[in-house]
Amino acid sequence: MPDKLNIKDWDEDDRPRERAMKHGIRSLSTAELLAILIGSGSPGENAVDLMKRVLAEHHQRLSELSRCSISQLCRFHGIGPAKALTIAAACELGRRRKEEDEAGEERPRISGARDAYHYIYPHLCDLPVEECWAIWLN
Repeated sequence: MPDKLNIKDWDEDDRPRERAMKHGIRSLSTAELLAILIGSGSPGENAVDLMKRVLAEHHQRLSELSRCSISQLCRFHGIGPAKALTIAAACELGRRRKEEDEAGEERPRISGARDAYHYIYPHLCDLPVEECWAIWLN
């Protein structure tokens, strides 16, 4: 099987960074955005293909990816601690952004379990069960 093309060998209009500069950041797929963050892939696999593989393992869902620990991310060939931390930091920034957006809203009225769930879910959704219980008990 021939080696996959390095992103530098792609046509300029197909490269994620160049396309983002030309057409805007929203023109990129999730895998391409993550590839920009990690910077490089591994021998035989470029950053975009690596992130497509990682996302496929998580059903193409950032919410699933954000629940991964650093060690779980490092199990993917091509992702070491530095890249895993970059992915985790991006997911945490997304969570904090959502939290900020919700903090700017008027304080919700909680009149039942459904309201409580919708209020607390963004704060706990990406935490392992053990951390949720620690927050609940403190």
